[in-house]
Amino acid sequence: MTSPTLQAFEKRLSDWYLQRCQNIADLRRLARWRVPAPMFHYLDGAAEDEITYRRNSSDFDHLEFLPRNLVDISQIDPATTVMGQRIEMPVIFAPTGMSRMFHWEGELAVARAAARAGTIYSLSTVGTHSIEEVAAVNAGPKWFQIYVFKDRGLVTEFIQRCKAAQYHALCLTIDLPLTGKRERDFRTGMTLPPSFTLRSWLDFFLHPVWSATYVTAPPFSMANVAHRVKTVSKDNVETLMSYIGNQFDRTVTWEDAGAMVKEWGGPFAVKGILNVDDARRAVDIGAQCLIVSNHGGRQLDHSPTPIDVLPEIVAAVGDRAEVILDGGVRRGTDVLKALALGARACMTGRAYLYGLGAGGEAGVDKAMQILHDEIVRDMALLGTRNVAEITSQYVRRRRGV
Repeated sequence: MTSPTLQAFEKRLSDWYLQRCQNIADLRRLARWRVPAPMFHYLDGAAEDEITYRRNSSDFDHLEFLPRNLVDISQIDPATTVMGQRIEMPVIFAPTGMSRMFHWEGELAVARAAARAGTIYSLSTVGTHSIEEVAAVNAGPKWFQIYVFKDRGLVTEFIQRCKAAQYHALCLTIDLPLTGKRERDFRTGMTLPPSFTLRSWLDFFLHPVWSATYVTAPPFSMANVAHRVKTVSKDNVETLMSYIGNQFDRTVTWEDAGAMVKEWGGPFAVKGILNVDDARRAVDIGAQCLIVSNHGGRQLDHSPTPIDVLPEIVAAVGDRAEVILDGGVRRGTDVLKALALGARACMTGRAYLYGLGAGGEAGVDKAMQILHDEIVRDMALLGTRNVAEITSQYVRRRRGV
């Protein structure tokens, strides 16, 4: 743990700046100021020319609302259910790896904030806190994001640990047989092994609070797999990341995914759906939830955006599965547009990570409060009182786009 004096100073500094943040873009700017460039660009960057990354957000602009007026909006309820779990707002915390790069408390801070927000937290396989540590601080609904690794014994171990820790669902990510080329990371030296530039080292020096908390906090580790690497210290992140990277299996098929569904035997989501064929296959193997996602633009550049393909995927699966949109969500209006096109809820990763980088746990709280307040306000202005009322009659594609 960092020193109490350093923690107190960091909290006072964070609180002062967070009070001035009005939206997620403000949190992004604050995170850029508070987090060293290599870590910030790892969070903020995407694949190759980052075309898909930018379109993930800008494609929401192609839609406009058709509000209904003279409606009694004295009571607004943004709650919904996802795979049988009630959540207080239609926003789910997406799985994001290595959160301690952005703040020393990492996934624990995010998991606590998710519980307070009354929504689902999804822990990444490559989290810096373990399945069990997250469960200890979050009694709310939790998912574990998983891959079909070469070592199927590791997959079985994760499943058993999640059952013991009472995770509600598994979330299988299918769009990462290998990592996309994220060119910002090459420029800052966030590679494996790291090759930080002189400019990157200077940036660490220019971020003394982040650097001090990183140095005085417990060593950074890939907590869920550290015990699997016996030949080095469990805190050797480079070796652990190499181990995980070598576990990605390019031979995985839908049959392997189906076997995982059966082994888990509970609520199951598939993340990385971008076309109708994959949506139907996912439902056929037993997935109850489909997450329309292009991995935040971090994999294949020039992929379609989730908001663009959402209607056809919703139409293809009908009531056989719930559909969640993941990608580009920065505003409450983004969430409402996705709901109007048939999504049950939205996932967001960067939005809450900007909050984490900007102000730790309080910053995540701020990000979720911003989105919650925007959703409630925009529902009222739209003339809808609950999420069930938000249908396609409230939105249309802008003419000329």
